[in-house]
Amino acid sequence: MYVAFQGLVTVLGRVLLSTIFLLSAVGNKIPNFQQVVQYMGSAGVPAPELLLAGAIVFLIVGSLSVILGLQARIGAGLLAIFLILATYYFHAFWNLQGAEAMQQQIHFMKNLALLGAMLIIVANGSGPVSLDRVLGRRANGPSIQPVS
Repeated sequence: MYVAFQGLVTVLGRVLLSTIFLLSAVGNKIPNFQQVVQYMGSAGVPAPELLLAGAIVFLIVGSLSVILGLQARIGAGLLAIFLILATYYFHAFWNLQGAEAMQQQIHFMKNLALLGAMLIIVANGSGPVSLDRVLGRRANGPSIQPVS
């Protein structure tokens, strides 16, 4: 009973955690590609068209990987890279003043929390219910053996 509950909660957690990334790509970045490129350029992002295309790939592949539990460690790594770069370029609250600084600090802290979740997946895998598990891959990483 507990294992079934743990598996269900883990899948739900992966879906909820990854939805923000998937919807960001398909609901904003793809349909508004040129506007996002302009925004990225104004923020000082080098080669914004190329990096936006890469970000879209990272967001879609990473989020689907985590949701499905298929090579979720790699997918979470892709999302972690995206978060580090997005946080650096777009949420530098320390360069701002007043309400804008407070708003960007909130986004910065949200991204740190998401980054922490991605690092947990990188370290621990996708959990007991995943495509990796169905396909016979080791989804949860090495087991710790006691020293004798």
